[in-house]
Amino acid sequence: MIYVFTEAARAEHLDHVAWYEERQPGLGARYLGAFALAMTRICEAPHRLRIEYPPDVRRYRVPGFPFNVLFRERGDCIEVLAVAPHRRRPGYWRSP
Repeated sequence: MIYVFTEAARAEHLDHVAWYEERQPGLGARYLGAFALAMTRICEAPHRLRIEYPPDVRRYRVPGFPFNVLFRERGDCIEVLAVAPHRRRPGYWRSP
């Protein structure tokens, strides 16, 4: 299974990479590795994760970093809706 980002989720993800890399060279790459691992696990078995936001949004924690990947299945792919910081207002990523 493959994954795709919404436009907002892609921008958010790239902001995280830049922020970590700015803080310490190489940390952005570590974040990318942890994110890739999270997406591999999600794509292998998305149904093993429970629905957090009905009707179909699931959540997976990025290992070693304070982010959750919020996603849903769309046909044969995973749609990444947000790479949400743990401290940010819950549900900020949902459409009004």
